[in-house]
Order: sequence, then structure tokens, then C-alpha cells
Amino acid sequence: MTLPNQLTALRILLVPVFMFLLLLDSPYMKLLGVVVFVFASLTDIYDGYHARKYGLTSRLGAFLDPLADKFLITAAFLIYVWEGYLALWMVMLVLLRDVVVTVLRVYAEWKNKPVVTSREAKYKTLTQNVFAYVIMLFILLKEEAFTGEYVSAVVQDVLYSDYLDFIMLLITLYTVYTGISYLVQNWKGLLSPSPSR
Repeated sequence: MTLPNQLTALRILLVPVFMFLLLLDSPYMKLLGVVVFVFASLTDIYDGYHARKYGLTSRLGAFLDPLADKFLITAAFLIYVWEGYLALWMVMLVLLRDVVVTVLRVYAEWKNKPVVTSREAKYKTLTQNVFAYVIMLFILLKEEAFTGEYVSAVVQDVLYSDYLDFIMLLITLYTVYTGISYLVQNWKGLLSPSPSR
């Protein structure tokens, strides 16, 4: 495998590591979990840059890269559900959209008609990433060991408020929209006969 694909595989392998650390009671282990998440996210930036610079782009990389992003973000959202910060049904809608799109991407690869990630999907990934980072920052700020009792109490009020659910609702609606847009734009291609191999 090329270096970009190796970094993508590493990003997938780091998902259970950061989940385990972030769910521990120790504030320092949570901090380490956030560091692992940030590192995994940075590999996404570097592997794309490296692939473009040295002409190492491939169909495998184009498929695995967004899949690794989905694993990373979905894992973070599931932790937030477990901790009570987000509603399960919204995260499940996001997950359902990603499963459907991934299955269709696999089918498109099988038909030798790979689909390029749309600009809308990239914006969706960006908004999800930013939101995941913000909540992770709040998770650290709510630890008295880092911020003190007053700041910790304020941050906990924010984490368990309706504000996060409202933002997640907007992200969920946009995510579902990108899934529908994907189906509309690629429906004819997915239904047309496969080219001869």
C-alpha cells in the first residue's frame, strides 16, 4: 500500500483507541484520547496532500479516505450519545445515510464507475468535524482538574443543554440532504449497464 493508504488505515485503527481513552474517568486519559483524535484527523490532511503532491492517488484511496472519516466522526458522535450530550436518533440518521452512501459507492466501484466525493459531502464532513472538535473541547473544559469548579459547572450546563441538539439537528438535516443529493446525481449511472472490463 502507498503511504497515503497506510495513513488512512492507521486512522481507522486509531478509532477504538481514542474511544477507549475518551470513555475513561481519568481527565488525563480523556486528554490523551482527544490528542489521538486530533492526530488521526491530521493524518487525513497529510495523506491527501502527499497523494496529490507525488501522484499517489488511487481508486482504493479515494474509497477508503472518506470511509475512514466516517468511522472517526461516527465514533465521536456515538460517544457523545453515550455521555448524554446528543440525541441517539439524529446520530443514527447520520449513520444510516453514511451506510447507504458507502454501500452505493461499493456498488459503483464494482460496476467500474467510481463516484467522486461531492463538494456538498466535503462541507458536510467539515461541519461534522468542527462540531466534534467543539464538543471534545467542552469535554476537557468540564474537567475540574483543567479548569476549576466554576468553569466546569458552566460547561456541563452547555453540554447537557438543548443548544447542542439544535446544532446537531441542523447538521443531521444537511447530512440527509447530501445523501439524497448523492442518490439523485448518481442514480442513472448506478442503474446503467457496467462497461466491459
